[in-house]
Amino acid sequence: MGRRRSQSVTLSDVANRAGVSVATASKALNGRAEVAADTRERVIRAAADLRFQPNVLASGLISGRTRTVGLLTDELGGRFSIPILLGAENALGNGQMSVLLCDARGDAIRRQHYIRTLLARQVDGFIVVGDSNDVSPSLTQDIPVPVVYAYAESVDPRDLSIIADDEGGARLAAEYLVLHGRRRIGHITGPDSYRAARDRAAGLRAVLDDAGLSPANDPLFGEWSQRWGRHAARLLVAACPDVDAIFCGNDQVAAGVADALRDLGRRIPEDVAIVGYDNWEDFAAECRPPLTTVDLNLEQLGATAVNHLLAALDGNANSGVIRQHGRLVVRESTGPALPR
Repeated sequence: MGRRRSQSVTLSDVANRAGVSVATASKALNGRAEVAADTRERVIRAAADLRFQPNVLASGLISGRTRTVGLLTDELGGRFSIPILLGAENALGNGQMSVLLCDARGDAIRRQHYIRTLLARQVDGFIVVGDSNDVSPSLTQDIPVPVVYAYAESVDPRDLSIIADDEGGARLAAEYLVLHGRRRIGHITGPDSYRAARDRAAGLRAVLDDAGLSPANDPLFGEWSQRWGRHAARLLVAACPDVDAIFCGNDQVAAGVADALRDLGRRIPEDVAIVGYDNWEDFAAECRPPLTTVDLNLEQLGATAVNHLLAALDGNANSGVIRQHGRLVVRESTGPALPR
């Protein structure tokens, strides 16, 4: 007869069922690398058969870990935070770890309160999530456990920061346009106070320089909005009537550019190709025509942050900056240039 209560099943029972030592069973269930794959599978199957539920509190007392991680963000409802948090949560779940999520809402006092609260819960480490892929203050001096920064670059080079590769993503977009015969490429983007806007402009310029091409215009910095995209597109076409492609700093701007080009009688992509940035479905997929755009791979960025935090917990901490590569999502707003 099977046991009635999973609480009565011990790690020793699992080990006996799998034919291994208690130490090996523990390593297998905790994902330790030194356990052979077939042995791990046997232990996991035995634990499932017995409906084994580990005693988290007891394990924490023995190992010195609670298998929980604090995720600290400044903008929980933000466009970029959610996919990062999803990627981090999935990766932590794969490692059988739990997440405690706190939203500081950009308030320094609230942030310090949450740091103290999470430390009181004895979290094993922190992931600090930014909202703009820009430089941010280091919090590490206030936190006595490992910390990894995601979508934010700590000012302290001894910290580890995982950020989106904005310049690299812009290069992907520009290389695609050049490869498809575009020679008069303009650029419309957001405020130059954002590092993302500056880096994306630099990536475009680097590709044009490598190809021996001159940009159709100096970057038009403005707002992250459709309204700015519409206004700037009219300025660009008036100043450079032969423009045959426009790389936009984000998808909102690109959607506005598409509206203006249609009003001006320019066909997309036959006359002017458009590439956006962010792969924001609300704009990229619904644009007329749907936008070719750069996806930031934010879920992967969150998972990468978790993997480095787990490495730090195992004594293999890294420092510096890691840039997460994006990918180009090709839709109908681009195509080969037509003879003029």
